[in-house]
Amino acid sequence: MTLAFVVPGLDEATSEKAIAILQNRLSQEQEAALVLKHAHWNVTGPNFIAVHEMLDPEVESVLAQADETAERIATLGGTPDGRPDAIVRNRTWKPFDVEGRASTEEYLKALIEYYDAFIAEDRRAVAELDELDFVSSNIIQDHVQQLEKFQWFMRSHLA
Repeated sequence: MTLAFVVPGLDEATSEKAIAILQNRLSQEQEAALVLKHAHWNVTGPNFIAVHEMLDPEVESVLAQADETAERIATLGGTPDGRPDAIVRNRTWKPFDVEGRASTEEYLKALIEYYDAFIAEDRRAVAELDELDFVSSNIIQDHVQQLEKFQWFMRSHLA
């Protein structure tokens, strides 16, 4: 990886490690937005409208997270990769497995499971970034807080 520059206080090797972690998070954030929109379009059943409308703010939030992560990569001197093949190439998590139309309950259970992995990956990234770049770590910590809140909404809906 060739960096355009290095931010003050970080060396090139540290920046490259942080960028690699952030790129992985960017890929999952992009995928998560697509997964959420897929669920938004395909939920069915008596609670359709509630879940359909609940997912829109989550999509917006996850897209904003991806934008913030990409901007941090660029700030660190890297080049964020937002192409579809980057999602697949960087995948370290289990893909979302609900296809087509399904009940709101089926989608929410699958999304809760997806969020389990998403949040766990973000928490691992936070632990790694704490050692490298506290600013990047703080950004991902903020993302975890939002994801945990959205997962709580899903769990509460099913309760």
